Amino acid sequence: MTTTADVLIVGAGAAGLFCAGVAAQRGLQVVLLDHASKVAEKIRISGGGRSNFTNRDLDVRQPHRHFLGENPAFSRSALSRYTPADFIALLQQHRVPFHEKHKGQLFCDRSSQDLIDVLLRECESGAAGGHVHHWQPCGLKSLRFHDQAEAYYEADTDRGPVRARAVVVATGGLSIPQIGASDLGYRLAQQFQLEVVPTRPALVPLTFDPAVWAPFAALAGLSLPVDIGLGPWGPPDGSPRAKGPRRDESPPHFDEDLLFTHRGLSGPAVLQISSYWQAGQDLHINLAPGHDLASELKRLKMSSKRRLDNELTQWFPSRLADLWTQGQSVWQRPLADIPDRALEDLAQQLTSWSVKPGGTEGYKKAEVTAGGVSTRMLSQQTLESRQPGLYFIGEVVDITGWLGGYNFQWAWASAHACAQALAASLNRL
Repeated sequence: MTTTADVLIVGAGAAGLFCAGVAAQRGLQVVLLDHASKVAEKIRISGGGRSNFTNRDLDVRQPHRHFLGENPAFSRSALSRYTPADFIALLQQHRVPFHEKHKGQLFCDRSSQDLIDVLLRECESGAAGGHVHHWQPCGLKSLRFHDQAEAYYEADTDRGPVRARAVVVATGGLSIPQIGASDLGYRLAQQFQLEVVPTRPALVPLTFDPAVWAPFAALAGLSLPVDIGLGPWGPPDGSPRAKGPRRDESPPHFDEDLLFTHRGLSGPAVLQISSYWQAGQDLHINLAPGHDLASELKRLKMSSKRRLDNELTQWFPSRLADLWTQGQSVWQRPLADIPDRALEDLAQQLTSWSVKPGGTEGYKKAEVTAGGVSTRMLSQQTLESRQPGLYFIGEVVDITGWLGGYNFQWAWASAHACAQALAASLNRL
């Protein structure tokens, strides 16, 4: 028996769940399906289990500041119509406690389950005949478009055929395949001759050749604040820069924490720059941001009686100081006995450390997927594609946010814009 609906939504993650709820509240009959057995598992594990669900610092007028893709400005329309304040108001309406942790990042106080429960309750609050039929687990086997006087889509699913006037693809990207990520969304786009920008892991740890990384493997677990980028940056005297990438910087730089691992580098600084990094590029890392290290070492030299490695612990963890001073015998002395030129060389290395990653930890460890359905194929206002009645929202689109809640806000905003467009279109028919 065929199930008839206004809208078929493929993917019950953040974007799909939210779109389903908003659409049902505007009177639409929705079939929401997902092949995974667990509901919104990516939400559940995000933010250390507390879900960094949005960011107060998002500037909807300048999406290029926090998003990348072939055309980050594509996101402006949806983001300006459903803002972080709107999603915050929704959580407050549901009495979900939350807190700001760092740089505008908002997290649930208790757990990500609070956020999932809100999205599920929103799906249950349809109005004026609206309803969400949530089929999970349920895979999509095939999708066909019938271009007739009243055009419709016909889908074959694990729970039988579905006939719908519109289809929303909210399948996410390739990140974290162990919880069900797949390329279904990209295959659906290609089935209907829609361009897909090549995908790659983003917000992902970077790895190095084991032989190259061997001296640094002993630093695994060590974390410190850094300034990181893909090119040299100023000012040359070491004075502090403005926080975060500037529009006039190309490529961007980030002031965040770096984490050494057995295989390479991670932490917020590296996750952020990984979204921009391309194979073969060097990372340029200032391990003492905000300091003119050479001048400070030479001033300290006038009064110090300690070894250089001991004095360096004023700026660096002791393990890092010990490792670095092993590089030259001249650095393995009391600070007062070291020539200024040797101190300048050391400072240059520590504030302009250049390393070339060999690769990334891949989709298994990536938080998001860069690339996806080209924004040239989609309406900025409605998220409808050039294929009539076929919409794409969330991570499957070539819009990728920074670490810090920006990707979730894109999910909420694109889903909301899509649901409003669906209601305006389908309720009129």
